Amino acid sequence: MARRRWPDVRFLVFGDEARIKPLVKRRQRLQKAITIHHTTSAVAPDEKPSVALRSGRNSSMRLAIDAVRDEEADGIVSAGNTGALMAMSKFSLKTLAGIDRPAMASFFPTLRGESVMLDLGANVECTAENLVQFALMGEVFARTVLGALEPTVGLLNVGSEELKGNDSVRTAAGMLRDLEHPFKYHGFVEGDDIAAGTVDVVVADGFSGNIALKTAEGTAKLYTEFLREAFRNSVMARIGYLFARRALKKLRARVDPRRYNGAVFLGLRGISVKAHGGSDALAFATAIGVAVDMAKNGFIEQIKTEVETLHEAGRTGQRATAL
Repeated sequence: MARRRWPDVRFLVFGDEARIKPLVKRRQRLQKAITIHHTTSAVAPDEKPSVALRSGRNSSMRLAIDAVRDEEADGIVSAGNTGALMAMSKFSLKTLAGIDRPAMASFFPTLRGESVMLDLGANVECTAENLVQFALMGEVFARTVLGALEPTVGLLNVGSEELKGNDSVRTAAGMLRDLEHPFKYHGFVEGDDIAAGTVDVVVADGFSGNIALKTAEGTAKLYTEFLREAFRNSVMARIGYLFARRALKKLRARVDPRRYNGAVFLGLRGISVKAHGGSDALAFATAIGVAVDMAKNGFIEQIKTEVETLHEAGRTGQRATAL
């Protein structure tokens, strides 16, 4: 599916060749686009990140990440252990100069289209500087992956008033207001602004972001089940479903979580994309698409430029203060 969208993309597949090769043979058009790198070592789904980091040097996940580090690949996509992928990616790829911590980001459907939110759980506690860096990285992600021309950025908070929130959020807000940068800083946004699409980029610490993510996922499942129950409720409801089937099909496609699959660890020197552990073919192809879009649009280089601009603005401000 990914190959049809990007005919020039090649795949390095890491894992047990005895299991992978028969599957590749079933797809003749893919055989020339796939190179298998054999290893029987793999990171278990419940393995602790620290253990995986120490003992998983020859695992399929680590070898794939190292291929990105060694510039043999432009990015890695994995549906494996999230914590292990984060730890190994950070250890092997390293963070970009000027970025203190990588952040996990993903995109969501909204009333206005799509928006990106970060951090989604990689950093439970964040400083104001971390949040400003997340804002810069999220803005570049919105431009390169979502195609937003002039992304707007908002800080997730418990209210829109300037005095609301903890010290880190309020300090970050002040820094973003004073920052000389082409993106538009909207200000504080609340939970209901996420689905409304009030901004293109929602910035939060990992604690708040992960709760917001899981709440949105749970709410979507709840309403899906409510809708199913409603159409099963009576004969008339079932007849109504027949008339509404086409519209419901469009709705299902619009909110299909498989079409928004692919959380990205932003702030690293290479592209690392985490697909959902239960990904089917469409979901995994979507995650591949995120990695391809980032590579084709020079995401890493754009992040470097943005961070350099931020630091230059900081140095200029310090000189002005000294004068």
